[in-house]
Amino acid sequence: RLPLRAAALRRRHAALHGLAPARRRAADHHALRARLRLPQPPAVRAPPPRHGRRQLHRRATVWRQTYKGGVWRPCIHNLTNSLPESNGYIYVEANGGLNQQRTSICNAVAIAGFLNATLIIPNFHFHSIWKDPSKFRDIYDEEHFVKRLQNDVRVVNKAPDFIMERFGHNLSNVFNFKIKAWSSSTYYKDVVLPKLVEERFIRISPFANRLSFDAPPVVQRLRCLVNFEALKFSNPIATLSETLISRMRERSAESNGKYIAVHLRFEEDMVAFSCCVYDGGDEEKKEMDVAREIGWRGKFTRRGKVIRPGIIRMNGKCPLTPLEVCLHLI
Repeated sequence: RLPLRAAALRRRHAALHGLAPARRRAADHHALRARLRLPQPPAVRAPPPRHGRRQLHRRATVWRQTYKGGVWRPCIHNLTNSLPESNGYIYVEANGGLNQQRTSICNAVAIAGFLNATLIIPNFHFHSIWKDPSKFRDIYDEEHFVKRLQNDVRVVNKAPDFIMERFGHNLSNVFNFKIKAWSSSTYYKDVVLPKLVEERFIRISPFANRLSFDAPPVVQRLRCLVNFEALKFSNPIATLSETLISRMRERSAESNGKYIAVHLRFEEDMVAFSCCVYDGGDEEKKEMDVAREIGWRGKFTRRGKVIRPGIIRMNGKCPLTPLEVCLHLI
């Protein structure tokens, strides 16, 4: 064993100092890779110049389809079986912006299907900053939503009268679950389901990000079904979006109808929530402190909370200003 160990130490020493044994070993390694048909590491190339033919070529290939795995196919299998008797009704209040509300809707349908419950059309929380009174039907095609999910999850406009009678026709009397963010599907089965069966009607408010990404396939399937097939924008929004897209294509004729749409998202609430610092000095700080307190009471001022704007910016978590976005797109 000692001679073998000494030989190993010599090989390690040679490899560390770039001596001949290491080169022979590297050659043997590459030969072995060739025999096993392993993928070869990509050659290291110097970065292309920022301007010139290479740069123009890179810009020309931005629009090429990079997916080489074949044709995209739907992964959602339609169900034809009748639904079992419902365990009760679930009402959720989707809070946050459009993205958070859409996620909330997907999660609500997934949870309702997982618990074999009837989902009441989600209600949108009235935000104190945006002051948007829009309802579900104002943003999405409610009829299409209900019809597309009819074989998977029961969806109704409101709880029936015989259920509301138990609560004096007052929604605030319905038991409200305060669920932690990113809760698992197991939590819903073990904790929420028994209460649902007992009460026959429960509320979950707020409901943004209240379901973990790590969920069983049956839950993920429903999420996918809602996001890609059941949620369809209402006619006024769909019509306006088609008009905008047509105009952008017409006015980008020089680039064969290709265009870039940028959502700056540089708004007061987003800047306040990010806790980033810009060039507004003390006046900006006071305004952002007020906005944070209005939108998220005490969230950023509780004991032990330390905010380091410099580290937040270094980690790339600060919203870009319109000027910064333009500089990136040059």
